[in-house]
Amino acid sequence: MKKILIIEDDQIVANIYRNKLAVEGYQAEVALDGETGLKVMRTFQPDAIVLDLVLPKMSGVEVIKEIRSEADFSKLPIIVFSNTYLTNLIQDAWKAGATKCVSKINCPPQELFELMRRTIGGVVAVSPARPKTEGALATKPAKFTSETDAEFQVEFRETFIASLPATLTVMRAGLQSLIKSDTEVARLKHIHELYRRVHAVNGNAGIAGLVQIAHLAAALEALLKELHEKPKNINSSTLHTVAAAVDFLGFLFEHGTRPEEQEIPPASILVVDDEVISRRAIIYALEKAQLQSVSVEDPNAAFKLLSENQFDLVLLDVDMPGMTGYELCNKLRSLPMHKKTPVVFVTRLDDFNNRTKSMMAGGNDFIAKPFLFIELTVKALIHVLRDKFQPANDRESSGFRLPTS
Repeated sequence: MKKILIIEDDQIVANIYRNKLAVEGYQAEVALDGETGLKVMRTFQPDAIVLDLVLPKMSGVEVIKEIRSEADFSKLPIIVFSNTYLTNLIQDAWKAGATKCVSKINCPPQELFELMRRTIGGVVAVSPARPKTEGALATKPAKFTSETDAEFQVEFRETFIASLPATLTVMRAGLQSLIKSDTEVARLKHIHELYRRVHAVNGNAGIAGLVQIAHLAAALEALLKELHEKPKNINSSTLHTVAAAVDFLGFLFEHGTRPEEQEIPPASILVVDDEVISRRAIIYALEKAQLQSVSVEDPNAAFKLLSENQFDLVLLDVDMPGMTGYELCNKLRSLPMHKKTPVVFVTRLDDFNNRTKSMMAGGNDFIAKPFLFIELTVKALIHVLRDKFQPANDRESSGFRLPTS
């Protein structure tokens, strides 16, 4: 009987895979952190390891490096569960010696077992560094291949959905504690706690087939990880985005759990910014969520595009020569097809607080320059997904409201 070690800190997820592996004829053991995983590996002598990259005590990348440093395990197959928005972490996992990287969002147990059967069948060479995650970014819910697995997913989804109100209560409490924190130590503590909670939502939503919740949670998880690792990026703009994401997750917990409505909607986004580097940064951030965009530097050219085409989201630089972002927003609101199109202003951090306190008529949201790539990704996902639930003729130009501190 082949032996599998699962190193995963989410007890629910770990038990699901252990139980399903047992049904498939594998002997499985679970370790809930990296250090314990290495100890169990040496005694259990597994034929393969399933490893989450986000772990307490030791990161998944550190675990892989340690495994590859030991002669007895240098060729041991390591299948990594990853967050597709944590691209640097995935690259580090490949370089450290991961055999396969699969996304939690779109890899149900049965798909993992099929991958396991292909992998354990013979000698497995460590793959070279690769730029993409296998099964990269799902826009449709993962399908369970057998009737038994489909029934299991339905049952798990119901249990997961039932837990969401309590999860949201904890997340909102953590968010309020973060906003009220007055020291860096306290902020980092609350960011880490919120990060761990969102990480669990991401993994469980993926198994439940709730793609929209999983994607937003995955992007928010990546943003929180960035803020925890680089506290200098904690500012009014990033906290505003975190608050918006938690608030909208709450909306999805209530309205986004129908299994037949889980596809990520295609979106057309217009980016208007006279700075070429800024435009490239915005486009890159959108591409992380596979969101298509058109970019222009001239506000007048942008208005012509808006007059002739339907866009689902508009990102406007505030300070542009010839026409400000506010002026362009006022003009586009005169167009019938864009009366309710979400508009996000991109402004300097120095101006962010004043402008958010007195939101300009016609705009929906702000983000401050210099922005984190993943911050803008989260912001765009919120508006694109929110748009899915609100028909064009019912949208409010004021945008959804953030929780107050």
